[in-house]
Amino acid sequence: MSNASDYTPPKVWTWNKASGGRFANINRPIAGAISEKELPVGKHPLQLYSLGTPNGQKVTIMLEELLALGHKGAEYDAWLIKIGEGDQFGSGFVAINPNSKIPALLDRSGPKPVRVFESGAILLYLAEKFGALVPTDSAERAECLSWLFWQMGSAPYLGGGFGHFYAYAPVKIEYAIDRFAMETKRQLDVLDRRLAESKYLGGDDYTIADIAVWPWYGGLAKGLLYGAGEFLSVHEYKNVQRWADEIGARPAVRRGRIVNRLQGDPAAQLHERHDASDFDLKTQDKVAAKG
Repeated sequence: MSNASDYTPPKVWTWNKASGGRFANINRPIAGAISEKELPVGKHPLQLYSLGTPNGQKVTIMLEELLALGHKGAEYDAWLIKIGEGDQFGSGFVAINPNSKIPALLDRSGPKPVRVFESGAILLYLAEKFGALVPTDSAERAECLSWLFWQMGSAPYLGGGFGHFYAYAPVKIEYAIDRFAMETKRQLDVLDRRLAESKYLGGDDYTIADIAVWPWYGGLAKGLLYGAGEFLSVHEYKNVQRWADEIGARPAVRRGRIVNRLQGDPAAQLHERHDASDFDLKTQDKVAAKG
């Protein structure tokens, strides 16, 4: 095994900021705001503060799907939170999400603003608010929510586990990469077996379960995460591939996945979204062309 370590944990752990590697400037062992910074507020009832990571994409895809279904109340402002610069530790953001993670939603449609944080909670909140994309039949609802919460528990092994040690850790640790690669492939097999018997994760209908899982595992299957497709032999999961292609072709998904995005093709980056016309007028390629 390569990169074996003689490290012995101390009796009491102490924080060494320098050990954080690429994310040393935003990782810390305490919570709370570190700066006074109010959040902007746009014209729509729903105010989203996010970044176009897989977790952020879940919510913008959900909102675009709701709009495609005709729910005009789902119009939203999507504000960019640059987590690499510590925006998530501003006082305004922490007031909406005390956990300082994107995405965070503020619903200003009622007499009193409602905050919602954690991507799964936001999906369920919006589904129930608009009566869409979650089954009403008890058995179908249970299946949908089971897969929704499967994603919440599983994705940290893919992102914080495999993705971190494979792509971001300052040193390559064979044991860590092997451990999380094994778990990631097990999860892909779980999905592949489910999608062999069902068109969508929750059953015959597209639901918030698919919206939650697709940015992570659909992205992985299509080579959009960590450059790890070949390493994990993602082509072997034929049912996941079929499902990922089908969902990725949905117009609302294609719109939602570029909102608050900062990387990749400029034509696939819409840093902020305040109106449906922004997809045609304000992607980064068009902004750059205007000078």
